[in-house]
Amino acid sequence: PAAPPHRAGWSPRSPCPASAGCVPVTQATPTPSRAVMSSPCDARALTTRCAVAMAAGDTGYRKERSVPLKSSSSALYNNLSVLPLRDKQLTYFAAVHGSTVSLASASADGLSVSHRQLQAKEGGLAVSASIVTQASWCVLPSRVLLVLTSQKGIQMYESDGSIMVYWHALDVLEPPPAQAVFARGIAAASGRFICVGTSSGLVLVFDIPSKGTNITLSEVLEEHRDSITDIASEVGENPDGDADLVTADDSGALCVWRSKEEFSLLTKISAFGWTCSSVKLWNGVIAAGYGNGQIRLYEAMSGALRATVSAHARWIYALDLAPLTGKLLSGAEDSYVQIWKLSRSPDTGDIEIEHCHSECVTDTQLCGARFCDPEGNAFAATGYDLSEIVRYGQV
Repeated sequence: PAAPPHRAGWSPRSPCPASAGCVPVTQATPTPSRAVMSSPCDARALTTRCAVAMAAGDTGYRKERSVPLKSSSSALYNNLSVLPLRDKQLTYFAAVHGSTVSLASASADGLSVSHRQLQAKEGGLAVSASIVTQASWCVLPSRVLLVLTSQKGIQMYESDGSIMVYWHALDVLEPPPAQAVFARGIAAASGRFICVGTSSGLVLVFDIPSKGTNITLSEVLEEHRDSITDIASEVGENPDGDADLVTADDSGALCVWRSKEEFSLLTKISAFGWTCSSVKLWNGVIAAGYGNGQIRLYEAMSGALRATVSAHARWIYALDLAPLTGKLLSGAEDSYVQIWKLSRSPDTGDIEIEHCHSECVTDTQLCGARFCDPEGNAFAATGYDLSEIVRYGQV
């Protein structure tokens, strides 16, 4: 239930079929090196003016030592989470396979790796065959928690996965026939909350204390009508100071929220026929990845569309943002990781996007990709049925 159905006859090197609605990225001349998305603009203006310029000099990355996993990765959206620990010179990785979450702790050179595996549970000591749909670290000012979502509920662990501090069972009395039940979409918000989405479209808001296990369900957001696919909180500095959370669903609809003491809906961005599989929020800009391979950029406060980028030939499975630099990473079924750079014009405030790097992970259906540091100097990726995490560092 957590991923789109596999399309028969697909291979990473297959050409993009016309039915996929994919358009190659327009490669403009090196001058200018950026595409400027100004406001206001209509659909025709977007078509003619929002071509993405390739950077004059590619920001190069090279492959580094891979991190082995105890099991392979499932074909799930956003199936990789990364937690860098600079003080310990370690990086934690988490990837999902079936009812298991594989955790790996790796040194900077990749020579020293330790492993731990977590199982989906029904609560207490009972182990369930429940499928895990996502695992993600949530960084709060006072603590870091590892959150797992599954068909049964939500588990929260201390950051190293050693102790489970909270369990929330999904309250489903009589689910409709043939409708899957699961939780998916995880994000920390407003310094004290963790938000988790569900297959019914609800977003559960948990109030997290600075320590201990007294975690409470404080609010339920009911704006979505389809399964939640991803949730993202503001990772930069929002110029408006209000829009700090965005939620996405299977229909492709986005909701933008203000997360203060109580959550309030600021705007809703309508669907256009494709699932939004991954979403990020940086400096008031929403970056959303879709099943048709497009990345769309929106103004968070108004919901106005500022750019449409035909980034991939296949379904996008993951986006990530480096908060200190505005680098945007996208990973898709087409085996490619693309690195972009988002910025705002200092003169006009217009959104600008620049292509920086393209990396092919050969013969791999990518299902997760994340930066390994807040500057975006390194990134990692997982692939369906791949028993390792591939890593790349900037040259």
